[in-house]
Amino acid sequence: MCLDHKIACSCGKSAASFNLKDDAMPPEIIRNLYCPECSSDLSFDASSMIADNGWVIDYDMEIASFAAASKLPRRGITPEFLFDEGYCTWKGVYPGDVEDSAAEKTELLKICSEDRQKYILEFKKWAIGRMGRLAQEGWRKAKEA
Repeated sequence: MCLDHKIACSCGKSAASFNLKDDAMPPEIIRNLYCPECSSDLSFDASSMIADNGWVIDYDMEIASFAAASKLPRRGITPEFLFDEGYCTWKGVYPGDVEDSAAEKTELLKICSEDRQKYILEFKKWAIGRMGRLAQEGWRKAKEA
């Protein structure tokens, strides 16, 4: 079963859905979430936080270490490891990505009923262009791809 772990940011104006790879980490690993608006005057702590294009995830590293001890073969759990390896990361490339990409794909589907070959070409162009655009915007997961 796949659960949606959606968390509101500190100011309550935004929210993000999270993916927890293999359920190795509990959702309580996220101590706080800050959107670009509420992270502007945040005192960043690299030992428990990761920043991604203005968003900041504050992990409870004690919970992460405890959960990792029984489920992961690696010691030295860091915020970068949790995010980059998918153990506690955005669902999609950025907060809201799943919804945004679904809407964009729906628009592309209109082409499919008219011309399948054109649809395939446009879909490829969209996917490649989208990741390039997201990388230029500064999204961490897009830069890795």
